[in-house]
Amino acid sequence: MTLRNGLDSLLRPEDSVLLLIDHQPYQLANLNSHDPQAVVNNTTALAKAAKAFGVPTILTSVIAGRGGLLFKHLTDVFPGQEVIDRTFINTWEDKTVVSAVEATGRRQLVIAGLWTEVCVAMPAIQAAGEGWDVTVITDASGGTSVEAHQVAIQRMIAAGINMMTWLALAAEWQRDWARTDTAGPLTEVLIDHVGGSGIAYMWEQQLLNTPVERAG
Repeated sequence: MTLRNGLDSLLRPEDSVLLLIDHQPYQLANLNSHDPQAVVNNTTALAKAAKAFGVPTILTSVIAGRGGLLFKHLTDVFPGQEVIDRTFINTWEDKTVVSAVEATGRRQLVIAGLWTEVCVAMPAIQAAGEGWDVTVITDASGGTSVEAHQVAIQRMIAAGINMMTWLALAAEWQRDWARTDTAGPLTEVLIDHVGGSGIAYMWEQQLLNTPVERAG
């Protein structure tokens, strides 16, 4: 297997396209590999980061009439955007989804979804086999058990797929805090979704803007 290393292997916003798969109530109801609230938070943060960096994002569900609509947290990030509803379990067999991804002209395919062992693994493995540079965001995905999630990750790594968390991806897209056009929007995402670090940043801003009292 070719090792993934060197500067060119890092993800770049101008080359990335994000595919969010089946973040729906039915799948969330049997999510047992992660805290469901954390997955909703992480997926929303991932979507907001993609928007901040101008990364095209494809939203897709499977039989939404029965499985439920995508989380409102996601569709609120992209108001008015069409959600592609499928019958295929394997998203990469749905020509509408694949055409939407191909239309972006980008080759770094970033995927997150529910469940990891089914709706993430199948399209990731197929797309990687077709020459796409595939990254799976593990903490914006989740499986029906810890074992199912972990085995799916092992299976995908064996297929040459890159694994990251959403915050690592956002940092890789930013790469340099001197990129001020995205540093501000990314900071807002961090404040809203990174818990203690967001609070610490707000505290830092408070201290910087608090006049120092001088004795006498």
